Amino acid sequence: GPKFAETPTHYEQLKSNVSPPGWIRTPWHVTLNESTRTTAMTKQRAIKERINDIDELVDQWWEQWRGNASLNRLFYAASNLGDFSLIWHIVGGLRGLKPGTRARSATYFSSLMAAESLLVNQGIKRLFRRKRPGLASDNPTEHQLREPLTSSFPSGHASAAFCASVFLSKRSKLGGAWHVIATVVALSRVHVKLHHASDVVAGACVGVVLGKIGDKILPTE
Repeated sequence: GPKFAETPTHYEQLKSNVSPPGWIRTPWHVTLNESTRTTAMTKQRAIKERINDIDELVDQWWEQWRGNASLNRLFYAASNLGDFSLIWHIVGGLRGLKPGTRARSATYFSSLMAAESLLVNQGIKRLFRRKRPGLASDNPTEHQLREPLTSSFPSGHASAAFCASVFLSKRSKLGGAWHVIATVVALSRVHVKLHHASDVVAGACVGVVLGKIGDKILPTE
């Protein structure tokens, strides 16, 4: 029959000989899950620190170009034109005016860029809360910048730029030249210190994927 403790000492002896119920002792699978979670968090932290270190190195190296007046004009202009994908909507409109080109081609392209913006800025960016490397108000030059309100990661400018360049390179005689323009727009965000290098790389990757999808599903001209 069950044994009852007669004294505190007797209780401790009985407790050591009886396996405590599950609600007292942590089940092995819970312990395993916590261990796995801790390991995953440690690895995640290490990856983030490594990325931050690389971003800092890139930023320090890029600092030598921020004092160049010609590069400032180029990159600040590119950054501003990239706001709200303005440069790409202009390109789409101009291509729609080209003789022999159906006006709907501009509509397809603008629709792709609108979808990209919605997905990245209202979708992916909301999953992250990364602080930007600087503020538009801290801009040391005479050039104007718009103050972003979304997460730094990933770069919407880079995503839009490479989404557009991938799509246009398949449907334009300029071909790879669009990638050069996209690269300038993307790098401008590092130059003006509104994005980390890793933000730009991630944004470019997202843009490439979206551009390829757009090229597959949208009708050709």
